[in-house]
Amino acid sequence: MRWENLTNNRGDAALFDADAVTTRTFDTPEFRGITFHEIRARTIVNRVPAPARSRMPFQWTLAPYRGCSHACVYCFARKSHTYLDLDAGLGFNTQIVVKTNAPQLLRRRLAAPSWQGEHIAMSTTVDCYQRAEGRYRLMPGILTALRDHANPFSLLTKSTLILRDLPLLEQAAAVTDVDIALSLGFTDPDLWRTIEPGTPAPQRRLDALRTLTDHGLECSVVMAPVIPYLGDQPDQLRTTVAAIAASGAISVTPLVLNLRPGAREWFTQWLSQHHPHLVPRYEQLYAGGAYAPKWYQDRIHHQVQELARTYGLRPAQPPGSRPKPQTATTHPTQLTLECP
Repeated sequence: MRWENLTNNRGDAALFDADAVTTRTFDTPEFRGITFHEIRARTIVNRVPAPARSRMPFQWTLAPYRGCSHACVYCFARKSHTYLDLDAGLGFNTQIVVKTNAPQLLRRRLAAPSWQGEHIAMSTTVDCYQRAEGRYRLMPGILTALRDHANPFSLLTKSTLILRDLPLLEQAAAVTDVDIALSLGFTDPDLWRTIEPGTPAPQRRLDALRTLTDHGLECSVVMAPVIPYLGDQPDQLRTTVAAIAASGAISVTPLVLNLRPGAREWFTQWLSQHHPHLVPRYEQLYAGGAYAPKWYQDRIHHQVQELARTYGLRPAQPPGSRPKPQTATTHPTQLTLECP
């Protein structure tokens, strides 16, 4: 493990204290096959890298975990695991870094005179509510700190575990702006079982969405990823948007699958195993790089937004920005927040 490789965006000292690493495994059904590396982090609130700031609706992020047991085949964050000399495939799914002091670091940061109460986005890389959170319970402390300082934040998740912290979310929403989004790219149970094996089923996520909205919390949906040739047919898009609307979401933002290095290799392996006839079509569609061509993204965006209007949803909004009625429709085709 190369903890010394993990530096912040300015290239300063390592983000983790390598002398405080504890590796644990738990022989229980929910954690079988997963190894946890418990770390004393040196910082927890990180500034968005300069090249991405102009297209992101936030400047600061927070991630208490690294690696993700959701095991989504397409996760763009996979490449980051290679910085630890871990592989971007199985290692990303099963070797989870836990920043055990995340709540304390956040509280210290929010109390610093230099902090101006900027918006903090969570789960922009891996899910804060992945299975590890059920054991380590870092999010209650994080949400409590944000509530106590009335600091605005956004949260994107695929997990129903968010409902555990519903009281804290309600308390925070009473004193600051809280943007909650669930990630749901499709409702097909067969596709879900193979491509998002560690996540709650789509219907369970929709049920969680309904519970959140029934408690007065406005929630949006990041419809991500829309998977070419497997989840992008008009009837599939209609079914997904209709289910999202029926669950009480206020808006839906479609994001087409992107295949960065690390994710691309793992996804291609999965595609070859489950849908080998699609490999040539993907090679053609993604011949230009990590993103599908603009014409394809535009087509999906316009189809989903037309469906959103049909079902009474607001125009798409970038994750982390509070939706407002009667605003111009945005087109976040290359926001990299489809994972979780």
